[in-house]
Amino acid sequence: MKQRIAIDMDDVMADTHSKFIQLYLAGEMPRYTLEELKEKSFHELFDEDEYRALSQRVYEPGFFSDIPVMEGAQDVIADLMTKYDVFIASAAQEFPNSLREKWDWLQTHFPAISWRNYIFMGDKSVLNTDYLIDDLPRNLRTFQGEGLLFDALHNREDTQFRRMKSWQEIADLLL
Repeated sequence: MKQRIAIDMDDVMADTHSKFIQLYLAGEMPRYTLEELKEKSFHELFDEDEYRALSQRVYEPGFFSDIPVMEGAQDVIADLMTKYDVFIASAAQEFPNSLREKWDWLQTHFPAISWRNYIFMGDKSVLNTDYLIDDLPRNLRTFQGEGLLFDALHNREDTQFRRMKSWQEIADLLL
């Protein structure tokens, strides 16, 4: 029997941070440059109202449908599928439009992953896999297997989990 891997979507497979940058820069009179937005998290740069306004964009129809694929994700996940049972574990219930949009996004960018391996959920502690690749430490804290923290600006202070800075590092570790 193959070992199992659960992989989060947002900021792991899908470059959600880049989508937020795109929306911010297209807005009225952005205060920060692209370079600044790639160096610091929105929490660090924005005041509470500004952050809330940008984060509310996830509730808009279409937000999840055109997020860019994280560099290296498609090739490494294809390779992982030869050695592991791969499941996509995403918190899609939190945002009403995201369930369908995430489904369609996976069908477009990862057609080799069967819909039977999509797990749209709220609480990742119920996952029964050997590994969970996620960008949120809170999901890894309640996970029973080995948690791999996918590097992101919003989690760079966390030192509790093994940090994966790229899909190539994941390939180096798991393949």
